[in-house]
Amino acid sequence: MKKSILLLLLTTTLSTFVSAQTIDLFNGSNLDGWGFALKDDSKKPEEVFKVQDGVIHITGSPFGYMYTLNNYENYRLHVEWRWLEEATNSGIFLHVQDSKVWPNAVECQLQAGNAGDFVLLNGSDLAEFVTKEGETRPAFPIIKKRNASSEMAVGEWNNAVITCEKGNITVFINGVLQNVGTKSKHKTGRIALQSEGKDIQFRNVRLTPVE
Repeated sequence: MKKSILLLLLTTTLSTFVSAQTIDLFNGSNLDGWGFALKDDSKKPEEVFKVQDGVIHITGSPFGYMYTLNNYENYRLHVEWRWLEEATNSGIFLHVQDSKVWPNAVECQLQAGNAGDFVLLNGSDLAEFVTKEGETRPAFPIIKKRNASSEMAVGEWNNAVITCEKGNITVFINGVLQNVGTKSKHKTGRIALQSEGKDIQFRNVRLTPVE
């Protein structure tokens, strides 16, 4: 009996400790804790970024993104997304350094067919991208994903699990390893969800620190 009680207390304590480590970046009710950047100043953020039925709804137009107000370092990020009518374009920005329309950040691409690509935005860098001798570095260097698309059909939920640790970034899309990047120029920064393309929804945006 005593052993059972001790085991129950240990399990409860461990469960509480683990859940306490998880940070819900989206609370399911509103967009408190997020900032917004839009290319079109005539649009208000609330016209583009909304919470409907407990999920984030992003219209995809105009171009922009919503970003965490806090910086994060060494974490595992879980994000779920789905397309409502057409699979188009979006992304998850990592290590965001500023709130420019094109920020300095590493983008985990969510573009249909290319989810898991890395796009190096505005001066960000990973060791896996090397400019060949005699060539000019592209404006948006791309590090292609490793495997065939593992994306779900329109209307179905996808999940990305992204680990950022000590300048290294690993991406799983629906359980499939799609990319690994090393020696990121920045190891800390904000996290952002992109508006680009058409309607997209996000949910279960949460972060677990990695020791």
